[in-house]
Amino acid sequence: MITVVSGLPRSGTSLMMQMLQAGGMSILADAGRPADEHNPKGYLEYQKVRSLKSDNSWIADAEGRVVKVVSQLLYHLPPAHEYRIIFMQRDLDEVLRSQEKMLAGLQQPSGPERDMMRQHFTRHLAALDEWLGTQAHFSRFECNFSDLITKPAAAVQEIVRFLGIPLNVQSMAEAVDPILYRQRNN
Repeated sequence: MITVVSGLPRSGTSLMMQMLQAGGMSILADAGRPADEHNPKGYLEYQKVRSLKSDNSWIADAEGRVVKVVSQLLYHLPPAHEYRIIFMQRDLDEVLRSQEKMLAGLQQPSGPERDMMRQHFTRHLAALDEWLGTQAHFSRFECNFSDLITKPAAAVQEIVRFLGIPLNVQSMAEAVDPILYRQRNN
């Protein structure tokens, strides 16, 4: 069984990886993307995930571990494995503001207008939801980012129940830092 943390970029996937690591799970990550002002506790990414579409030969390395896979790449996980997906859900306006702030900080253009990005993400999430429903090798738990920040103890209990493995729930809840919830809707 491979545990996958997924969602749109800036939806809370790094926080979930940090929580699972604090809880005692073995993560598959490397030092390819160090912590920065946008993710001061680190991204916990595995660089080979970026080439998942062209090379998924490494996926067996994730067996019994947790790996972060952005939602657009879930389609390329080979069906020869069983996956538990923790899918991060976050308000699209918060995601878009967080992405815009990050891109502005990197001195890169922000890309298409926010409404176009919202439409793109909405279509992507709907298509992905439909596709995931047809994949027998996936089980999925949807985790609301806002609930995770405001009620971490309750969210952690649901996550542990979904995973079905013993984890340190106190350490997981303590990994949540509400101060880092900077792009929130009022």
